Amino acid sequence: MHLKIFFKSNTEVRMPVHYNRIVQGMIYNNISKELADFLHDKGFPYEKRSFKMFTFSRIMGRSYLDRKNNQFVFPEGFNLTIASPLEPFCVEIGNILMFSDKVDFSHNSMQVEKVEVLKPEVTEGSVEFKVMSPVVTYSTFIKPEGGKYTCYYQPGEKEFEQQIGANLRKKYVSLYQKEPPAGEVKVLKHGKPRQNIVKYKDFTVKGYTCYLSMSGPRELLQMALDTGLGSKNCQGFGCVSLRS
Repeated sequence: MHLKIFFKSNTEVRMPVHYNRIVQGMIYNNISKELADFLHDKGFPYEKRSFKMFTFSRIMGRSYLDRKNNQFVFPEGFNLTIASPLEPFCVEIGNILMFSDKVDFSHNSMQVEKVEVLKPEVTEGSVEFKVMSPVVTYSTFIKPEGGKYTCYYQPGEKEFEQQIGANLRKKYVSLYQKEPPAGEVKVLKHGKPRQNIVKYKDFTVKGYTCYLSMSGPRELLQMALDTGLGSKNCQGFGCVSLRS
């Protein structure tokens, strides 16, 4: 399920360029404490990791960049898409936001103008996605002299495709507690991917945006649409929509 939420303000809205943590905080603050604690502290486990099973897009809307203050300025408000396969999560945050007098994004106080509930479905074994927030895939290596370094992959590299498929299979197992359908996931990029460098807390994350064609088991393609592609989805990465 996808929720497209339109926020409005009587004054211009200023958001830092690196705003993922602010949006993530808004989401956790607008669901029940029980659900927030479950997703934040436990989630859906798979071996030594867990999945939160939600993602969100970049903020969309007419804006300009205030380079001096390193801020995006939205004169009229913006919209945001939140995606999850968890219907109780979507219903809860949709209702809470819709009936709230105000919604806080850090120092910005906004109102919800409307919430569009979308249920996009993958009906075949191939699909085209529009990437609405950067897709992140990476490996961590140990340096010869000690310490770690991270290698990020981009669409078109075989490691990118391999990690996308492996990640979707893990999410499927963690959510449904059964083996994923057999079949390889293939990923084809359209055009030149754009690298996005995002700071989240004290970390720098590299992701990529472009249009992607994917093929494979329909259930895994639906998982991509509902939970996002790649890693760090709950931090605002890998949100996709069906390309119109």
